[in-house]
Amino acid sequence: MGTNSRRRLVTATAAAVTVLAAATGCGGDEAADDGTITLTVDVFGQFGYEELYKQYEAENPGIKIVERGTGTNLDEYSPKLTQWLAAGKGAGDVVAIEEGLLIEYKANPQNFVNLLDHGAAELEGNFMPWKWDQALTADGSQLIGLGTDVGGMAMCYRTDLFEAAGLPTDRDEVSALWPTWQDYISVGEQFVEADTGASFLDAATQTFNTIVLQTAGAAEGYHYYDLDDNLVVDTNPAVKQAWDITMDIIDSDLSGKYGAWSDEWVAAFKQAKFATIACPAWMTGVIEGNAGPEAAGKWDIAKVPGDGGNWGGSHLAVPAQSEHQEEAVKLVKFLTSPEGHIGAFKAKGPLPSSPQALDDPAILEATSEYFNDAPIGQIFGEGAKNLKPVYMGPKNQAVRTEVENAVRTVELGQRTPDEGWTDAVNNAKTAAEK
Repeated sequence: MGTNSRRRLVTATAAAVTVLAAATGCGGDEAADDGTITLTVDVFGQFGYEELYKQYEAENPGIKIVERGTGTNLDEYSPKLTQWLAAGKGAGDVVAIEEGLLIEYKANPQNFVNLLDHGAAELEGNFMPWKWDQALTADGSQLIGLGTDVGGMAMCYRTDLFEAAGLPTDRDEVSALWPTWQDYISVGEQFVEADTGASFLDAATQTFNTIVLQTAGAAEGYHYYDLDDNLVVDTNPAVKQAWDITMDIIDSDLSGKYGAWSDEWVAAFKQAKFATIACPAWMTGVIEGNAGPEAAGKWDIAKVPGDGGNWGGSHLAVPAQSEHQEEAVKLVKFLTSPEGHIGAFKAKGPLPSSPQALDDPAILEATSEYFNDAPIGQIFGEGAKNLKPVYMGPKNQAVRTEVENAVRTVELGQRTPDEGWTDAVNNAKTAAEK
């Protein structure tokens, strides 16, 4: 997942952080005395590969797969990966690269195996064209990764909290409540008036990211950087529009102010402290993991306000430092095959970037028992082939962090909306220059 984070994130546990930190000095270059090759796969969040690993190992005797980083926050994962690549050691044989960071890694293609040298060109038709192109270098001579998921948007909500607030609980009726973000705010105000003891949404930053990707995708196809890599935070109408809508959400006191990916955020899932959350496909796995089995059937999925949107997605790459490049490339091809996409979707919900997978009955007819038997294949798969990607510039992650930090200061009452906007613009410029 999921992005620019995908964010394909879930809260980092102490154990996961320890694993990543300890792994800095070791790569995936192990070979047992019996000839067994261990392939290390570095990920963040929830990619849903556990059963796929078992299948691959069964079909490829002599290969053992070890995954590192499951559940780790992208903001913790990416510095480690950057460090490993710069040091020339420590990275796994396969590494996940989130879409918002891909352009930074493409600037140093020598750090990765060129998948075109390993027959990947014949797989181009297995991916949406823009997903394939994302991992190509500017001259088209090198492909550094194969696509995993895309982040088709929805809105996940708790039916028990909606019922307590006197709101409809049927997903079609809920979808009809908020064709626009202003309608979403109005519903939120009704929810707040009902005084259920929960907030309407988890965090303003999450919602802001959804809106800015949505507005950018519907406009010029970029948000923080234009297509010539110029920073345009202060001049792109899509960013300011998303900011203003988010300020209205904050002003209406709809947010629980749970910092995304924090321990408090995870606890709020378990304690039913908020009723809605912006929900790209990969977020369903995050919700299930954080809310736990006791919340099964209490969550459902409705349409997102506004017009669709895409948040998240990653690629799998093979670092040049891997001592088992051929085996690693083969594993990447398997995990990103249409069958691999389907398996990951069934396990954790990341939406395939493979047209073949999206057309498969396993996706089209998929439902989620956890989400009240929601037809997740239809909800997320419908229109997925027409998703409009948003261009991510060279310092997208750093810039995004500063803009969202500014949103957060307003949410916490530390800045006025105007002061926060000034901070967002100035701090984004500083981040872009580093």
